[in-house]
Amino acid sequence: MRRILAAVMLTALLAPLAAAQTVDEIIAKNIKARGGMEKIKAVKTMRFTGKMTMGQGMEAPFTMTMARPNRSRVEFTIQGMTGVQAFDGKHAWASLPFAGRKEPEAMSEEDSKQMGDQADFDGFLVDYAAKGNKVELIGKDKFEGTDAYKLKVTQASGNTRTIWIDAETFLELGADGKRTMRGTEIEFKSTTSDYKEVGGMLVAHTMQSQFQGPHGAMVQTMAVDKVELNVPAADTLFDLPAGAKPAAPPPATAPAAAGAASASGAPAAGAPTAAAKADSAKAPVKAAKPPATKKP
Repeated sequence: MRRILAAVMLTALLAPLAAAQTVDEIIAKNIKARGGMEKIKAVKTMRFTGKMTMGQGMEAPFTMTMARPNRSRVEFTIQGMTGVQAFDGKHAWASLPFAGRKEPEAMSEEDSKQMGDQADFDGFLVDYAAKGNKVELIGKDKFEGTDAYKLKVTQASGNTRTIWIDAETFLELGADGKRTMRGTEIEFKSTTSDYKEVGGMLVAHTMQSQFQGPHGAMVQTMAVDKVELNVPAADTLFDLPAGAKPAAPPPATAPAAAGAASASGAPAAGAPTAAAKADSAKAPVKAAKPPATKKP
């Protein structure tokens, strides 16, 4: 009788362990939910077209082009002037006519490093060990009212972030963390939602980022109208133009560098885009509630 009771108790104790998800199981389900590794790896370039909304309702049409392994270029139009911000895999540069910088100009070494840290075509979880990243399962909690797994990602650079994975769909819900920019610690939070099928993959079409700017909390939303896969994207699209100005010394209260991108559906969270910089001098903005995640 005692043996039977002991066996029953042991089974009861082990049942939750058997049902628990491991980090690699969660990541595998996330990759499967996105469309599978084969489809993800078959994509060499992506182009997103849509509209950014920031500050007090300021809108900016944008086009973002990404190429393996970590190159990106964003073009956005504000008040009839088109700005460009790009990362060629090593160096970041920008042309911001609405900020008085009409000619291409190299961004600072720190800005380039931050963009490099955020740039990841497949996302931080795909092949994470090969990239030198460490992923830990922190637990299970609510993210914007949805049950989600909390994954702590520590990059090879030492930067960390928490990525939230929907416990039902296994799609990414968002991320949060901190960054030290020019000696100032900045908190960020992002949400990804409105997943739609593109070429057999589910890609987020809405992303909202919240971060601390020089005037308090700032919010930026990117609404994607169109996603194109394997579009032509020459290296010159991303390369620092010949004759570009060297990086200017950053002002003491400069906002964070622009966010890079990942193929999980939208720019990676962690810092505002250059378009947000153009709005950073305006009055502080009350953070809006991010859009609900659309489950497939």
